Amino acid sequence: MANCKSALKYIRKTETRTLRNRQVKSRLKTLAKKVDAAVAAGDKDALGNASRLYISALDKAGKAGLVHANKVARHKARCAQLLAK
Repeated sequence: MANCKSALKYIRKTETRTLRNRQVKSRLKTLAKKVDAAVAAGDKDALGNASRLYISALDKAGKAGLVHANKVARHKARCAQLLAK
């Protein structure tokens, strides 16, 4: 357990950030599943909308440092390939 006030505050801040990061990562997984479902259904309109939301969320998560830049680029490229089909 922490011994000083600043260490206790750091623990509180870490818990808050952890919850926020978990929400963002969970949303990314949900959006990825929506893209996959649109591909499986063969719905071009749903795929376009889902991939737009997914790419936007990926960019935001990459900017915040939650997802590695190469992973963001890889997933965006795969979405672009799906849209091009």
